[in-house]
Amino acid sequence: MDIMLDSNVIISAALFPNDRINSFIDNISEHHRLFLCSYGLEELNIVIKRKFSNRMKCMELFLHKLQFTMIHTPAVDILDYDITIRDKTDYPLLLSAIIGDVDIFITGDKDFSVLDLERPEIMTITEFVNKYM
Repeated sequence: MDIMLDSNVIISAALFPNDRINSFIDNISEHHRLFLCSYGLEELNIVIKRKFSNRMKCMELFLHKLQFTMIHTPAVDILDYDITIRDKTDYPLLLSAIIGDVDIFITGDKDFSVLDLERPEIMTITEFVNKYM
């Protein structure tokens, strides 16, 4: 399956690793195709600099080891897709997942969980682990 991770998932995996999240990342790396989007990586940089500036090197190492395909976030209006989401800053992430045609978008952001989309399937790490691992 093609799986895209939200920046909050990457932060958890890189900066707060534990057995569960390590197993999750290993499973995706070994059995699926991982995608990240350009907007998500920009967002990741901003959050790391603001909240965890002393951990920037750790994040860089994590991303360097991670094999993924980049989805370039287009400058297209999500309104063309007739989707409403509470936090407008989440539109580029959702649009990237749609344009990238991923099967699953994994996020910890509850704003995504209320969306009723056929594709991509939106899940938390726990939901993915329970369903696919």
